[in-house]
Amino acid sequence: MQSSSLSSRNLSIAQHKMREAGVPEQAIRVFSSFYRQLEQGSCGVIAEAEIEPLADITHVDHLDFDSGSLRAAASATVVIKLNGGLGTTMGMDKAKSLLPVKDGLSFLDLIAHQIRHLRSELDVTLPVLFMNSFRTHHDTLDALGPYPDLRVDDLPLGFVQNREPKLTVGDLAPVTWPADPELEWCPPGHADLFTALDTSGVLDMLIDRGYRYASISNADNLGAYPDPAMMAWFAASGASCAAEVCRRTAADVKGGHFVLRRADGRLVLRESAQIDPTDFPVASDRSVHRYFNTNNMWFDLRALRRALAQADGVLDLPLIRNEKNVDPCDPQSPRVIQIESAVGAAISLFDTSTAIEVDRARFLPVKTTNDLALIRSDVYELRPDHQLRPVCNVPPTVDLDPRFFGLISDFEARMPTPPSLCGATSLSIRGDWRIGENTAVRGTVTLDAGQDQRHLLPGTVLAGT
Repeated sequence: MQSSSLSSRNLSIAQHKMREAGVPEQAIRVFSSFYRQLEQGSCGVIAEAEIEPLADITHVDHLDFDSGSLRAAASATVVIKLNGGLGTTMGMDKAKSLLPVKDGLSFLDLIAHQIRHLRSELDVTLPVLFMNSFRTHHDTLDALGPYPDLRVDDLPLGFVQNREPKLTVGDLAPVTWPADPELEWCPPGHADLFTALDTSGVLDMLIDRGYRYASISNADNLGAYPDPAMMAWFAASGASCAAEVCRRTAADVKGGHFVLRRADGRLVLRESAQIDPTDFPVASDRSVHRYFNTNNMWFDLRALRRALAQADGVLDLPLIRNEKNVDPCDPQSPRVIQIESAVGAAISLFDTSTAIEVDRARFLPVKTTNDLALIRSDVYELRPDHQLRPVCNVPPTVDLDPRFFGLISDFEARMPTPPSLCGATSLSIRGDWRIGENTAVRGTVTLDAGQDQRHLLPGTVLAGT
């Protein structure tokens, strides 16, 4: 822990840097609050003894609403997509949502088509807003140019997430990086949504125009279709906030999950970083903690406005300490801390919060080229309502060698057309393979090129165990 005098000086430097860059004062106060948590060594641990697991909850399959209820709820709902990611893990330097994912359509194209479809089907306005980072905003608006009808009245199509300085690990001072000064900044995590909605004036605009509910989801979650039944469920629930959760599988034990805080009975999001190491065995036990967080959230906009007003714009949310290199593409660059917070953590701020269990189809994120290969393959189809849905009962697993397939440029050079995977259980590729067109995988298949470059000829069918 650093001295208080050094800490105060470095915080003042950070605050000055933010003011010089035009960051709103409310966002600077939020950053300062998290900075104080960071310097005090706060890690937000939530002990197993302090919580109860989330018990049986309503499943989305049990929802049944008439057309009038669906339309009424959709008429009062706004869709907000969290769109700040650059896809740096895949070697991208632009908004990840620009990446073509299915039939030549990008994330943004699919979202635009879904919104248009629902507007036509229900005869509602259904605004869609994108919370962009300072790095994705202009690219996103340019990409949405072919959809001039997407914007509703004077509501903006996008608003910009705030920015904050990356901090050096040693003394929490704002980092300097003359090679690319833009890399000295980072977005403050998804929970900046609340500050950005407030400081941009968008929250009050939505409320003034009669919108009551907001559906929040990541732009790279292709399963987060704006479902009218979900809108009607949330409107009927009377809740201020709600979370969509899925049943955990072996692949989800490390993710965040919702729990009940014994002290007040409120729902709380517990991220992996907030689990005490001694609690890992219980926290990862799927028979105890059965649900994981999809990051699909619902908020009552009026309740959010009241919460912000009561907190003077600085919501009491736990800190996420994210340590990275100042240049994500240069592992030799200095280590820095990015102060972040999760949008789902806001569920603990409200007395009337709830959760609903959804099918795995509503959680379809694309984080790696493994995910992209699966989505682009015949395992998923694009339906007339522009939803992506699996064709086979159990989608296979894909594990591509990150040395040769991890970056999007390498992936597309080696696998321009993904093989047919609908009959596969798993596909693992090790080494430098070039995959020809019209290939197919059946069962469990492992390809290992060793030290050579290998080619899978067009039309090859691989039959494994």
